[in-house]
Formats: sequence, structure tokens, C-alpha cells
Amino acid sequence: MEVNLDTQDKAIIHALQEDSSISNLELSKKIGLSPSACLTRTKNLKEQGVIKQYTAFVDEKKLGVELIAFTMVNLSPLNREVANHFLATINEIPNVLECYTVTGSRDFLLKVVAKDIATFRDFIIDTIMAIPGVDKVETSIVMNRDKCTLTIPIDQD
Repeated sequence: MEVNLDTQDKAIIHALQEDSSISNLELSKKIGLSPSACLTRTKNLKEQGVIKQYTAFVDEKKLGVELIAFTMVNLSPLNREVANHFLATINEIPNVLECYTVTGSRDFLLKVVAKDIATFRDFIIDTIMAIPGVDKVETSIVMNRDKCTLTIPIDQD
């Protein structure tokens, strides 16, 4: 459900997407509101589910994660019970950063990270292929990240 946002709400969202660590005082100055009004609006955006969480954007290579892959998975049989079990299992696996149910020739698209190719191979064989119902797995390994943003474009009137 879409939430109605005014210009000030959009400005808050835009500023927080640029830097979620900005203080309420700095944010209020940046968008031209009093600190209390800014805090109230920010809390409302969070309560409405517009702001899901505040997070740090980490450089995975500094943490020893050298491999990013997009893994496409087919289930067989594809039914609600098998899909729900697959999703429950995937949600418990830290190496799977994102999971999407998709259209087309594949059922799910996973964004996966691993230390290296050997670790990734073992992960696919020992973890993903071990999930009941997983029938086919196809992977594209990222050679270079050319663009990466978490910023959702919003018009700012």
C-alpha cells in the first residue's frame, strides 16, 4: 500500500538514504524543520513502514568476502509447501543476502556471497542442493560491480 508523502517527508527519506547516521539535529537543519517536528515525521515514516531499518553499507572485500553470485533455483515439485520450506530455509542462511521469487524459467533468484570460489562451490552442493525440492541451480558470478545503490528514487517536487 502506497503511503502519501509530502515534500518534507520526501526530503527526510532522501537525506536518510544518503546517510542514515545523520543526527536528528543535522537532519532537521538540512530539511528546514524544527528538531521535534523532524523527529515526529521520522518516527511516523518508520511506523508506516516506509523506513524499514537503518543500516551500514559495508565493503565486503574488507571482510574477506571475494565472491558475489546470483544463483537461480528451480524447485520440483513447485507447490506452496515445497516453496514455503525452501524460503524458510533460505531465510536462515546468512550467505544468502537476498532472495526473490521471479517469473520466467527459474523460480527463485538468490544473491549469495562467499569467501572464494571453493567455499561457494561447497555452499551450493552442501547447502542449496541439500534443500528438499531443489531441482536445478544455475549461477552467474559477478566479475565487477558497476553500480550498487540502496537509494530508491523519489521525486522531491
